[in-house]
Amino acid sequence: MSLHDDAVLVLKTYEANGEQEELRQIYLDHLDAHPDGMWKACGAGHLTASALVVDPERGRVLLTLHKKLGMWLQMGGHCEPGDATVAEAALREAAEESGIAGLTLLSGGPVRLDRHPIPAPCHWHLDVQYAALAPAGAVEAISDESLDLRWYTYDEVAGVADESVVRLTERTRARLA
Repeated sequence: MSLHDDAVLVLKTYEANGEQEELRQIYLDHLDAHPDGMWKACGAGHLTASALVVDPERGRVLLTLHKKLGMWLQMGGHCEPGDATVAEAALREAAEESGIAGLTLLSGGPVRLDRHPIPAPCHWHLDVQYAALAPAGAVEAISDESLDLRWYTYDEVAGVADESVVRLTERTRARLA
């Protein structure tokens, strides 16, 4: 199965309602219209994969101060040819950007979808967002893509991050409850 096929399957089985249902359909239509819709080279936009890293005690999340954007975000980025699945891409990105080995994705598939505009030459990131649990004793390490890494309680996220990260944090917290 190709990464494109995996993404279609993930999206078709993603339980969505309201705005998330509309986004799910936008993602599926995009992949139907763009066979290259998984890759950064697709000028119409492309799927990305991210994961919100949760500490072993499940009370905090790790955010990265993105070097290019200057914003506190979850770990994530572009899919790569070696990624067999969207979930694998999210897990790879989370491990690379957090420096934490042994992350495990929360069960139940993606936590949410988020579509956001980006500067040319591409137009949209269609982000498939997961949550990952850090193992006991995990120690983070700043990557080349980050200015800083910091653990925040769920309630602190709204004070530092944008609405997309806040919604991802809320949905992750609800899934852990």
